[in-house]
Amino acid sequence: MRPTKEMFALWKKVRDGTLTHRQFQQQMQPIRFQVEGLLLRGYSKACLYSFCKELYEHRERLWVFVDVEGVEPTNNAAEQALRHAVIWRKLSFGTQSASGSRFVERMLTVIETCRRQKRNVYAWLTEAVEAHIAGLPAPSLLSGV
Repeated sequence: MRPTKEMFALWKKVRDGTLTHRQFQQQMQPIRFQVEGLLLRGYSKACLYSFCKELYEHRERLWVFVDVEGVEPTNNAAEQALRHAVIWRKLSFGTQSASGSRFVERMLTVIETCRRQKRNVYAWLTEAVEAHIAGLPAPSLLSGV
């Protein structure tokens, strides 16, 4: 837990601007080394073997947030993006068919994408339906396109 606490303390400094990403990378090196050492030690314990083996074998993926600026160390953004879909599913009891599920997945994706881009969902959907009727491609959901 100690290396994890140290990592999040450093990450908080990156987020608030008191530590550059380059400084973060440098200060994370000993923490990274320590965590990888702990994972190797876990190989020798039967109850930890599978867990540690899997993490160690994919350890480069553990450190993407250190190597690539702008990547977060948590999945909080993804969890927040899914929140509306989870609430909808609980309130509506889901769908009755695979095609209904695909429709809901696509609509929730459009809604979340528009929300993040501060775009009007209704306007985009209207444009998409009009394009479909006219035999044209749907408008892009890519930012700035």
